[in-house]
Amino acid sequence: QVRLVESGGGSVQAGGSLRLSCVASGYGYINYFMYYTAWFRQAPGKEREGVASIDSGGSTKYADSVKGRFTISRDNAKNMLYLQMNSLKPEDTAMYYCAADRINWLLLDSYNYWGQGTQVTVSS
Repeated sequence: QVRLVESGGGSVQAGGSLRLSCVASGYGYINYFMYYTAWFRQAPGKEREGVASIDSGGSTKYADSVKGRFTISRDNAKNMLYLQMNSLKPEDTAMYYCAADRINWLLLDSYNYWGQGTQVTVSS
């Protein structure tokens, strides 16, 4: 079992920046290096969508809507996942979730482990 906890959400004006963090923990040692990780978001009334994914080697994939504005990264030694969000737009407003699995789902909504979410609100 893997427990994921997000932090870093908040309210910003359009054009601003936020950095989300997600720490992984569990019962005993977690070989975080073995897990594929990603960020998803869900806006009210909309389906959850993949934002960005990264594997332990640093290979990344981004949704077209965030390319050039968001950067995903991870620190395997600290069991940490990050999402740097720049040039935020009102349409980025959503609950953001981190996810992990030993299968590389990329941006598919099939990860086995999920955090509780952190809210990001962007005002115009």
